[in-house]
Amino acid sequence: MKDLTVGHEGKLIWQFSVPMIIGNVFQQLYQIIDSVVVGHFIGKEALAAIGASFPIIFVIVSLAIGVSMGGTVLVAQFFGAKDFQRLKRTVDTINVLLFFLSMVLSTLGIIFSAQIFRMMHLPEPLIPIATSFLNVYLSGTFIFFGFNAISAILRGMGDSKTPLYFLIISTIINTLLDLLFVGIFKWGVASTAVATIISQSVAFIAAIIYLNKTHKLLKFSIRNIEWDRLIFSKIMRIGLPTGIQNTFVALAMMALMVIVNQYGTDVIAAYSVGYRIEMFASMPAMNFAMALSAFVGQNIGAGKMERVKTGLLATLKMSVCVALCISVLVFFAGDLLINMFTTDANVIRYGHEYLRIAGSFYAVFTAMFIFGGVMRGAGDTFIPMLVTLFSLWFVRLPLASFLSGKYAEKGIWWSIPIAWFIGAIFSYFYYRTGRWKKKSFV
Repeated sequence: MKDLTVGHEGKLIWQFSVPMIIGNVFQQLYQIIDSVVVGHFIGKEALAAIGASFPIIFVIVSLAIGVSMGGTVLVAQFFGAKDFQRLKRTVDTINVLLFFLSMVLSTLGIIFSAQIFRMMHLPEPLIPIATSFLNVYLSGTFIFFGFNAISAILRGMGDSKTPLYFLIISTIINTLLDLLFVGIFKWGVASTAVATIISQSVAFIAAIIYLNKTHKLLKFSIRNIEWDRLIFSKIMRIGLPTGIQNTFVALAMMALMVIVNQYGTDVIAAYSVGYRIEMFASMPAMNFAMALSAFVGQNIGAGKMERVKTGLLATLKMSVCVALCISVLVFFAGDLLINMFTTDANVIRYGHEYLRIAGSFYAVFTAMFIFGGVMRGAGDTFIPMLVTLFSLWFVRLPLASFLSGKYAEKGIWWSIPIAWFIGAIFSYFYYRTGRWKKKSFV
């Protein structure tokens, strides 16, 4: 556990962010490795099918991400206020909520997977491949939710290093199993999902053992779980807007896939690979924002509002510098990155085109996330939700549809950074109003 209410703000946020960035890089490697192995050992059709599955997976886990964020904010604020009794009840409530949520969402996803792919206009030959992968993947949803819940709890208490160690181990296991199942045994696309479930299970079990041995107050025990209705309502008040936001972000991704799917397997595969690289590249921004949320939560809980602005400025400087470096990399070496997934010339060309357009504006995306991180740390998640939904549904999707009619796939690529600009501008102006300061729960 780390107290973020004392010490140099920038240094604290950097030290807290780096393990989370590395950890989420390893977490993204699950998807990256699956795609690399499938692209090289099976082909671009399987690669496109896995890419089409990702928006649906994101929809399934989005509500859980929101609930976890609500839990992280409460854990951070109660930890900052040294209110350990409510901290324990918050942890128990998060665990119960996420377990039942994972059961419902995974069941619905498995039942309706084929119908969803058809609604997305995925080419018919790709649907059986995509469905087999997705159904196996979703069977392990409760494991993914459980590990993310423990990670969120530890982050709220200032511990971003421990989940990293478990992720490194599980990523190594996932890589070895992917190569074994697909490269040697030739078991097909679904076996990569099995590899992910097995490796994530190792991380989840290790995290439970660690929590039980090192944080006696938060020890996981089914018999001693305390469900707190008031804390549940607070988690939902903070987390539900973020969960709804993430869900509609994922639905927007699915809607964008409908437009992308009109351009055939090469463009679908290129977008799938390009988007995976973009998710990888966006990890620093997202994790700096999460670190800032924990920092803001603890300092608001401790009544140290003056540290919040200093922390924001320090985070902006660090994260924008990192974003600019990544933009240079993907602009000049994007084709080499795409080549890691496939050797198909058309897929590489379309993918590099995507990265050059969207990747040039990662600093804008980063600024939008950082301002949102301040608001979420204060418990104000409603306005960030509205900003995100507006930039996606009223800017990106209409622009993608309109511009693609004139410039084909390039029009889709350009709609993405334009939406980021709109979101960043709205986030900045809401931050300047200061209304988010009144949303604290302590």
